[in-house]
Amino acid sequence: MQYNDDSSGEDELIRLLLKRQSELNSLLEITRAINKNTATPILVQMLEVILQNYLQVGKLRFLIEKENKFVCISKYGGDMESAMMLSKACGKLNKVKSPIAIADHEDILLRKYNYFIPIYHKSKALAYALIGDFNTSGEMLNNDLNFIQTLMNVIVVALENKKLFKERLQSERFQREMELAVEVQNMLIPLKVHKDAGVEVGAKYLPHQNIGGDYFDFIRLNENEFLWCIADVSGKGISAALLMANFQASLRAWAAVEDDLTNIIDRLNKIVLNNTKGERFITLFLARYNEKKRKLNYINAGHNPTILYADGEAIPLKLGTTMIGVFDELPFLNEGEIDMEPGSLIVNYTDGLMDFESSTSRVWNEEKLLDFVKANGHLSPDNFNDTLLDHLTHVHKSKPIDDITLLTLRIL
Repeated sequence: MQYNDDSSGEDELIRLLLKRQSELNSLLEITRAINKNTATPILVQMLEVILQNYLQVGKLRFLIEKENKFVCISKYGGDMESAMMLSKACGKLNKVKSPIAIADHEDILLRKYNYFIPIYHKSKALAYALIGDFNTSGEMLNNDLNFIQTLMNVIVVALENKKLFKERLQSERFQREMELAVEVQNMLIPLKVHKDAGVEVGAKYLPHQNIGGDYFDFIRLNENEFLWCIADVSGKGISAALLMANFQASLRAWAAVEDDLTNIIDRLNKIVLNNTKGERFITLFLARYNEKKRKLNYINAGHNPTILYADGEAIPLKLGTTMIGVFDELPFLNEGEIDMEPGSLIVNYTDGLMDFESSTSRVWNEEKLLDFVKANGHLSPDNFNDTLLDHLTHVHKSKPIDDITLLTLRIL
């Protein structure tokens, strides 16, 4: 008898050691798969194989937390319930931190399973598992339940790390994209504003964030003519910056060979539409001035109206067309022409100038801007820009909520 007892004890020990070895092998395989960055469905499939073939678990529901709700990523065996029903049932056990038997639970759904296995990180529930048709008992039961919990915990942590790595990668990619966009835009915004005997130019560019969609340019065409443009590209980021770069290159190329502003705008519309397939658009004000004839030709393409100050009056320049990059053919296209008086001031701006968030009840709109131009049109371009921004900051007590660009010219 003593011999038989010893033999039985040795067999049990060997069986336990083999079981432990199998568990370690299973964990090792899962760990290797995780280190190889194996896809989530494969990891889940490996878990199912281990539970079904090694532990003889006949039924499984495995739910993980995702965006503040639980979704079922693995289920086999028995009648299938909805993820919502499973989540609601498991929620009744949200204070349970260790595997427990639930075959006698009052909830009808939970009673269909043998055990509930929770996965927690500190006080936060990361996953729940329901296992059924699982007949292990005796001394091996706690061992098997703890092993299942450990196995699932390893997988859940791996999925969490995948999620965090993906978020970090996206964040770094976004940051690099914004840095590239800033670099592109800095190359586009003129470092020095043009000055000569015929015109005085002052400019202010205030991006609301690191990268904006505003653009301006001043181009001396020949000894008698110069051209300028102020524009706003829809959207942000590197794609908007690249569109802006392409727009600048196209504008400068066509301005060098084309005298007619309507033809330039029409060409630019086709280029933007072809590049963006209608997903982005550009508003702009484009003008060409002949110093010898003292004639200003302009087109406003859906942009905030440039303001002309002369003889104590402030006039918005609205003639033109709609934004470019939307229609195959612009629905209308009109060019304005004005005889310029010496000393006239021209104020160009983007919509950020009108999008101020005020802490007072003071109204700021186009009419108020016209009044401001009338009262301050005698100032030099640089002084005018500074005075206008100071007025909004200190008198209206407003703060910008978008990019602001000011391009002010004094025609001498």
